[in-house]
Amino acid sequence: METKVSSATREVFIGDHRPTVLIGERINPTGKKMLSAALKSGDMEVVRREAVAQVDAGADILDVNVVAPGVDEIALLPQVVRVVMETVEVPLSIDINNPNALKAALKIYQGKPIVNSVTGEDESLNIIFTLVKEYGAAVIGLAIDGSGIPKDPEKRIAIAHKIVEQAEAFGIPREDIIIDCLALTVGADDKAALATLEAIRGVKAELGVNQTLGSSNISFGLPDRQVINQTFLALAIEAGVTCPTVNAAKVHQAVLATDLILGRDRFAQRYIQDYTQGRKQNL
Repeated sequence: METKVSSATREVFIGDHRPTVLIGERINPTGKKMLSAALKSGDMEVVRREAVAQVDAGADILDVNVVAPGVDEIALLPQVVRVVMETVEVPLSIDINNPNALKAALKIYQGKPIVNSVTGEDESLNIIFTLVKEYGAAVIGLAIDGSGIPKDPEKRIAIAHKIVEQAEAFGIPREDIIIDCLALTVGADDKAALATLEAIRGVKAELGVNQTLGSSNISFGLPDRQVINQTFLALAIEAGVTCPTVNAAKVHQAVLATDLILGRDRFAQRYIQDYTQGRKQNL
């Protein structure tokens, strides 16, 4: 199964037997004081720099989020989406909190974006799926409902089934649905990673859809987080994640190595090319 998304000038294909697609997570003001302040003041230069840096680091798609205290999301989201479209060529994942902001962004988007995201709650599904269908977008569905993130992987798989069934009832094709089984920190529950991996495998086996994951959540509160994140991400990709949401600069090489080991890099061409380019930049 392949999910195709696009900008005005570039198409990106997400699929189980293709190289892993990286969704860059950095245009998000949560925990980023400089970006949050820039968005509030209308300074788009920080956004431009972040967009370029992520693409240079290997991001294939950029997630765009403007949710911050004191920000008018309806006015700001389409403005930031336009700035990012003008700055880089990659497709966008429009990360929303307000459906009216989403509609304003979809109206000006050039190409086929990802909408991030819906949950298993009926209200969320009905509102967002209406816009996804109207504008022909792909959509991320989170394995969470009104009770929170289930610890039981079977319950996450059940929510994924509901999301897919509801989407198809709206006329959204299965290939345009991306599931996020969600990661919780192993610092609080040493079985949290296993539950997520089991859910990912179940969604892959039962639904066959593409999957994303915010893998850095797994290490929250622990030291040397990067080691944990990279290890978990490699396991998640093997389990069925095809387009993780990540800081590309920190995981790009590990993902290339994972793809190589999983037989998705013929004659190691991508891995060697990346290594060669890195050496040239350091000379």
